[in-house]
Amino acid sequence: MQRMTDERDSIRGAGTRSVPDHIGSAQCTAAGDDDKPMAIVVMGVCGSGKSVLGRELADSLEWPFVEGDDFHPPENVGKMSAGVPLDDDDRWGWLRSLAARMDDETSGGGSVVMACSALKRSYRDILRRPRTVFVYLDGSRDELERRLAARTGHFMKKEMLDSQLATLEPPDDGERHLRIDAGWGLTVHEEARLVLDGLGLSS
Repeated sequence: MQRMTDERDSIRGAGTRSVPDHIGSAQCTAAGDDDKPMAIVVMGVCGSGKSVLGRELADSLEWPFVEGDDFHPPENVGKMSAGVPLDDDDRWGWLRSLAARMDDETSGGGSVVMACSALKRSYRDILRRPRTVFVYLDGSRDELERRLAARTGHFMKKEMLDSQLATLEPPDDGERHLRIDAGWGLTVHEEARLVLDGLGLSS
């Protein structure tokens, strides 16, 4: 309970929004009614629930959804399927293709939701636009392992979690982001409502 209180205290102040006590905690370093995001990037390590939350947000907002995993070239999929972690060189081209898709979706003034691990700040810099918000799904190792063990039919193996956690650079106060603890037992609908409320996008 102390953790929840501490996190709420840390987000009070200019440019932040309070969050509902009955749902959880979040940190949004950018949101304002006059600056609604044109791109929401749901990020985090494997097993955090990026795709599920991303689709829920896209459905709620009636925005297109882009699944980042679909843009990996065959070479990347082959490596991950074999349990070999990707390195920076493997990711640059993938990230640039996602950035191009984001630009395609928003070039006419539209909006988009994207699921992408975006583990490092340098990766997020490729995706960052003036109106991009990163929704960071955080979670304990035990919770992430539980989710990965229950997942079937995905090329990302649970053995890859170690490399992703080692690579992860969580967003800091200098980045426009909102953080959700994926281990608090929220339903995806509750997570989505927390995001929408935090970004001022609730209907």
